[in-house]
Amino acid sequence: MTTTNIPPLALTMGDPAGIGPDITLALWSARHRLSLPPFLFIGDAAVLRARAHVLGLDIALVAAQPETAEAIFAEAIPVLASDCAVPVVAGAPDSRNTAAITGAIETAVALTMAGRTAAVVTNPIAKAVLYDAGFGFPGHTEFLADLATKATGGDTLLPVMLLAGPKLRAVPVTIHIPLKDVPATLSEDLIVETAVITARDLCQRFGIARPRLAIAGLNPHAGESGALGLEDDAIVRPAVERLKVAGIAAIGPLPADTMFHEAARATYDVALCMYHDQALIPAKALGFDDSVNATLGLPFIRTSPDHGTAFALAGKGIAKPDSLLAALRLAAELAAHERASRETA
Repeated sequence: MTTTNIPPLALTMGDPAGIGPDITLALWSARHRLSLPPFLFIGDAAVLRARAHVLGLDIALVAAQPETAEAIFAEAIPVLASDCAVPVVAGAPDSRNTAAITGAIETAVALTMAGRTAAVVTNPIAKAVLYDAGFGFPGHTEFLADLATKATGGDTLLPVMLLAGPKLRAVPVTIHIPLKDVPATLSEDLIVETAVITARDLCQRFGIARPRLAIAGLNPHAGESGALGLEDDAIVRPAVERLKVAGIAAIGPLPADTMFHEAARATYDVALCMYHDQALIPAKALGFDDSVNATLGLPFIRTSPDHGTAFALAGKGIAKPDSLLAALRLAAELAAHERASRETA
C-alpha cells in the first residue's frame, strides 16, 4: 500500500541516553535503500548531533514543523525541539531530562490528533528513570491513554497493547502489574472489552475483515476443568461465550503451552493472553528484532519498537534498528489504510 498520501510520522526521542538516537540515525542514513517513511523527530537536536559524532556519521539536522518535514527529509533529519535540561551521556540516563522525554510524547500526540502528523512512533523510554522524577504511569501505554482521554474529554480509554510480528500478533489483557495481582484484576468484562477493541482495530486499521481471536487460559492447561484453578471456567470461558454472541470469532480458553506453535498460529489472527509475559515471551521469541508494539483503542495510531532503551549499547554503533524500522513502516501502513478507508466510506 502506498503511504505517500499521509503526513510525516511523529517520531519521539525516547530516553536520550538509550539507543533511540542511535537507531534513528542508522535508519535515516539508510533511508533511500530502505524506502523509509518520512518522519519528524521530536526531541533534542544536540543529542542527535553528539551521537552522530560518536558514531562517525555525517548527518544534517534542520528545525522543522510537520508541514515542512517531508521536503526536508531527503537531505536532513527534520527536528522539532524538545530540549533536555542537562547534557546527555550515552548509557547514563538522568531523570532531570524527564520533562523533555515526556514533552516529546505529548507533542507527538497533539500533532497526530490534530492531523498534522500521521501517527505516533515512540522510541524506548526507561520507566524507572521517569519514576524518579514523579512520572505517574506504569508505562508508555497508560500515559498515551491518559493524554488521549484528556484531549477528547470523554470516558477513560482502555489502551490495548498489541505485539505485532511477522509470525504472531499477541495482546496481553492485563499489562504492567505484578503477576500476583493478575487473578484479582482479571475480569470477564476486561477480557470482553479488550477483545472488542482488538477485533475492531484489526478490522479498521489492519484490514482484517473478520479477525479470529484465540483466547488463552490463565492457568496451566486452561485450569484442567478446575483442578488447576477456577478462573478459566469462571471468568475466561464466559467472556469467550459473550464474544461469540456479539459476533466475534473467538475460541478459548486455550492452554497457553500449545497455542504458539506454527500449526496453531495458522488458525487465528491474534492471541489474547491473560498477562504480560504470557503474550510477550512468545511474541519476542518468534520475532525479537522485527516485532512492533502497537497501542490499540486510541484515537490515533501509535507504534514502537518492541525493545527497551538498551543503555549498555548506546553510542557503540551496534544496536539493531530493525524493530524501529518495522514500527515506522507499520505506522505508515496503518495510517494509509485508515485514510483510504475514510475516503471510501
